[in-house]
Amino acid sequence: MTLPDAEIMALKALGFLAQDEERLGRFLALSGAAPTELRRLAGEAAFLAGVLDNLRSDQSLLLAFAQSENFDPSAVDRAAQCLGGSES
Repeated sequence: MTLPDAEIMALKALGFLAQDEERLGRFLALSGAAPTELRRLAGEAAFLAGVLDNLRSDQSLLLAFAQSENFDPSAVDRAAQCLGGSES
């Protein structure tokens, strides 16, 4: 997994979360980010790692994202680790 690939996956994950108000609201509440900050934060590796860590913390959400993007769920782990996310 390259850093650019990990960043792309995380941005897709953020888009996935943003497609559903409840998912996005939960993520924002957990991350402490405000909706107005998302564009700026999306350029930070630590924030992108947090997006992927959020998916990894909820198996059903992870599987839904992986299916929607045709990813192997384990690729999300590799991308998060590449961006400096937590070990799974």
